[in-house]
Amino acid sequence: MSLIRQIWLLLAVTLLMAFLGSFGVWMASARGYLETQLRLKNADNAQSLALSLSQQRGDMSLMDLAVSAQFDTGFYKQIVLKDPAGHVISNHEADARAGLGHAPAWFVGFVSIDSTPGVAQVTDGWRALGSVEVISHSGFAYDQLWDGSLKTAMWLAVLGGLAGLLASLGVRGIRRPLDATVGQAQALMERRFITVEEPRVPELARLSQAMNMVVSRLKFLFEEQATQVEQLRQQAHCDTLTGLSHRKHFMGQLQASLSSEDGPASGVLYLVRLMDLAGVNRNLGHRQTDALLQRLAQLLLEVTHGIPGVALGRLNGGDFAVSLSESDTPLPQPEYLADALKRMFSEQAINGQAVVGATPWLRGMPMAQVLASADSALARAESRGNFSVETADLSAARAVPTMGEDEWRRRLNSALAGRRVQLVRFPVVDRDGRLVHHECPMRLQLDPGGTYEAAAVWLPMALRCGLMSQIDEQAVLMALEQIAQDGIPRGVNLSPASLSDSGFVPRLRAHLLAAPQAANALWLEVAESAALDRFELVRELCKQLRPLGVRIGLEHAGERLTRIEFLFEAGLDYVKLDASVVQGVAHDLARKAFVSGTVSMLRSLGLNVYAEGVGDAEDIGALWPCGVDGVTGPAVKLA
Repeated sequence: MSLIRQIWLLLAVTLLMAFLGSFGVWMASARGYLETQLRLKNADNAQSLALSLSQQRGDMSLMDLAVSAQFDTGFYKQIVLKDPAGHVISNHEADARAGLGHAPAWFVGFVSIDSTPGVAQVTDGWRALGSVEVISHSGFAYDQLWDGSLKTAMWLAVLGGLAGLLASLGVRGIRRPLDATVGQAQALMERRFITVEEPRVPELARLSQAMNMVVSRLKFLFEEQATQVEQLRQQAHCDTLTGLSHRKHFMGQLQASLSSEDGPASGVLYLVRLMDLAGVNRNLGHRQTDALLQRLAQLLLEVTHGIPGVALGRLNGGDFAVSLSESDTPLPQPEYLADALKRMFSEQAINGQAVVGATPWLRGMPMAQVLASADSALARAESRGNFSVETADLSAARAVPTMGEDEWRRRLNSALAGRRVQLVRFPVVDRDGRLVHHECPMRLQLDPGGTYEAAAVWLPMALRCGLMSQIDEQAVLMALEQIAQDGIPRGVNLSPASLSDSGFVPRLRAHLLAAPQAANALWLEVAESAALDRFELVRELCKQLRPLGVRIGLEHAGERLTRIEFLFEAGLDYVKLDASVVQGVAHDLARKAFVSGTVSMLRSLGLNVYAEGVGDAEDIGALWPCGVDGVTGPAVKLA
C-alpha cells in the first residue's frame, strides 16, 4: 500500500473513531440525563399524589378515584396504590403501545432508558394508609434522544466533512513534494537531471535537498566528463593550431559524405593554399605566421557559417580544405572565398598570396578522383598567380536529370501513392555477431519499372516539396508490417523536417498503438544535427513514443555530442557514432581514446552505443574494447 493511501487510511480511521467516540459519549450523557429527569419526575409526582391521597382520610374508593384522575391526566406507564401490608389496592397501567412516540422501534430496542419508579407513603396523621408507586412513560425520552441523535450525527458529519477537506488539503500538500521527488527519481532512471523546489515541511525539505544534491552532483559529473570527451575529440580530430579538422579526420568526413546511403547527392570541394608559407614565416616570424593561419581558419568558419553539411580542415602547412554539400542554402562561390582572402590580407597589411581550387563531387565517386580533380584545379590556379580561382569541370559526370519542382513533386507523390517504395537492410550486430536490428533506409522507384533510388537522389527535392513527413511515415508503416511478418527488429531514420510537422508524431503514435507488438521491435533514429538544432522536437518525440516500446536514438553522432545541451534530458535509448569518428580507430590512439571516452560518457547515461559505417575488420576488433554495443557497415557480417 502506498504511503498516501496509508495516510488516508489513518485519517479515515482517526475521523471514524472520533465520530463514534463523540457520538457514543453524547448518547451515554443524554441517556443518563433523561433517566435522571424521569426519576425526579416520578419522585415528585409520587409525593404530590401521596399528599392528595392523604386528604381522603383512608376512603379507598375516593383514593382510587384520585389515582384514576391522576393517571388519566398525566403521561404515565403505571400507578400502583398499595395498602400498608403491600397488597395492591389500585393498579392503573397503560397499554404497551400507548406511550410509543416517533422514535424507530430498532432505536428503542437498541437504547434502553430506565424509568425509575417514584414511591411515596400515604398517611392520615400518624396512621399509615399505604404507599403509591408512580412510573412515567419513557416514550418522550426516546423521542428526545432520537431527535438529538439525528442532530448530533448531522453536525458531527458536517464537522467530519470539514475535517476531511482540511485533511485532503494537508495530504495534497504532503503529496505534492513527494510526487515531485518520485518524478525526480523517475527522471534519473530516464537519464534526465531535474531539480525540484524544496517544500516547507522540514522532513520533506531534507529529502528534496538530498535528491537535488544527488542530481546536481550527477549533472556536474556528466558535464565534467563531457568536457573531457570534448578535449579528447579535439586531440583526435582537430588541428592544434587552428581548431579545424586535421587531414586524416577531414578525409574521413569527405569519405563519409561520398559513401553515405542517406547523405547528400552532390557537393563541392574547395582547396585553399597559402602560397610560399616558408617565405611568410621568414618575413613575419613564427608567432605572426601562426596568427595568420588562425585568422585564415576563422575566415573559413565565417564564410561557411550557417551552411549545413560543411566540413573544414587543415591538410598541412598552408593548405586548407572546405567540403560543402548541396542543400537549399546557397553555397559560396570560390570567387567569393578568394575575395574574402584578399580582404583579409589587406586588413592585416600582409604581403601574402593565396589561391583557390574547386571541384564538384557526386555521391559514390571515389575520393581519390575528387581529390585529384581538386588538386589539379589548385595547380592551375597557382600557375595563374595571386588570388586566382580555378574550378574543375565534372559536367560529364553529372548524370542527374534536370527537372522542375512540380515534376519532382508529381513523381514523388506517384511513388508514394503506388507504394513503389522499398526498405533495404543493413545489419547491426553485437560482439558475438548476433543481429541487433536491421538499418532500413528508404528507396523510391521514381518511374514505374525503374530502379529504386537511394535517398541521396530524391531527398533534397523531397525536402523542398515538403513531402518528408509522408515518406518517413510510409517507411515506419512498412517497417511495422515487415516486423509483424518476421519479428526481426528494424530501424528507420527520421528527417528533422518530419519532426517539424505538427501532425507527424501523433500519426506515428496512432500507427504504433495499432501494432503494439511490432512497436516493441521498432528503432527510430534522428540525426545528431536534429538533436542540436531541434532539441525540443526530439525530446517530445521520445516522450510520446518511448512509452509504446519504441527505441529512439541518434545517428551520425560524435562530432557535436558534447555540445548538445541537455543531452541527458532527451530520453534517448542509444547513439550511433558516425563513420568519420570510428574509421581508422585501430591505428590511431587519439581517435581510440576519443571513442572510448565518448562511449563511457554515453554509457554512464544508460545509453547503448553503436558504431556505423565501419569498413575495416581491424576497426571492428578495436571498437569492442572501447565498449561499443554493436557495429554496422560494409565490413559487418552476420554470424
